[in-house]
Amino acid sequence: MTESITKTNLLGLSPAKLEAFFAELGEKRFRATQVLKWIHQLGAESFDEMTNISKALREKLNAVAEIRPPEVVSQDISKDGTRKWVIRVEGGSCVETVLIPEGTRRTLCISSQVGCSLNCSFCSTGKQGFNRNLTAAEVIGQVYIAIKSFGPMDPNGERQVTNVVLMGMGEPLMNFDNVVDSTQLMMDDNAYGLSKRRVTLSTAGVVPAIDKLREVSDVSLAISLHAPNNELRDVLVPINRRYPIDQLIDACNRYLEGLSDKRVITIEYTMMAGVNDQPHQARELVKVLRRLPCKLNLIPFNPFPNSGYERPSDAAIQAFKQIMVTSNIITTVRRTRGDEIDAACGQLVGQVQDRTRRSQKIIPVVQEEPGLSTDRRA
Repeated sequence: MTESITKTNLLGLSPAKLEAFFAELGEKRFRATQVLKWIHQLGAESFDEMTNISKALREKLNAVAEIRPPEVVSQDISKDGTRKWVIRVEGGSCVETVLIPEGTRRTLCISSQVGCSLNCSFCSTGKQGFNRNLTAAEVIGQVYIAIKSFGPMDPNGERQVTNVVLMGMGEPLMNFDNVVDSTQLMMDDNAYGLSKRRVTLSTAGVVPAIDKLREVSDVSLAISLHAPNNELRDVLVPINRRYPIDQLIDACNRYLEGLSDKRVITIEYTMMAGVNDQPHQARELVKVLRRLPCKLNLIPFNPFPNSGYERPSDAAIQAFKQIMVTSNIITTVRRTRGDEIDAACGQLVGQVQDRTRRSQKIIPVVQEEPGLSTDRRA
């Protein structure tokens, strides 16, 4: 009986790992540069397309390696031009990827886990439970798929993907190695060549991993804060019970100290009516953010079934923003995009084969005055 060979998927190998792969084959390291360009810049799907590589090497690669992106199940487009892909990964679960166009800026929001392990109370993704981390090939494969869907350049010579944000399904820092490998490909000149300012990793605040990240990467950082104090954040973002706000702010300052350029942290704050949108909470948030070079992104809550939360009024959002701006905090309000195809922030759900059984335990939120209940048995 012929023993089957497990082929190495080159799609997810970082530049350093691809060099090591060719070294193990007894090939020169420059072959890694050639293959990087073929896969990530030219969208090659097979080694036979790589015409500047010898036939003998192509045959060797066909025997031991492959280029295998995840499977596209569907693609939807909203009226505002937002596009969403449902992508099936190994094991049968699906994740979602969204491209948001805004003028010449085209931001791709990608996922890092099948579901999410953190269970933030206001996030539809978290309610789907958790299955596993995505492989590096499945993370970078979302960028590969998006660019191949549109072509690497439009008629005016502009990139179809100008920015990548790890703000889709999952907590990126809970999938540390695969996410770091993927961001290295995004920023490598022989792959996608994106600026470090145009690759943003969003985290709910895994403090030890933030410190670890600053040793190996200089991507831009975004923090899902969503509350001005620990009491409320313990409810909305349960990881806060392990790494409270003061520890998180200190870790962010350490991360910025390690960067060679003057950058700021993006603070994401999802606004929910009667929960975290009050003027006194804005003033409390000012005191927190004054400790950190940052800009604030206010995100009106995007409803989903059984969430128990509601979107604030426009007046409440603007009043909150005005307090921040008056206090010299750079503040923007995120425009809701793609909500009719469930592609808006917090709405990505995919199809998760839930290992946690969390999706079976959804308990509607009971709001109280002046805050909300901390009973989160789900």
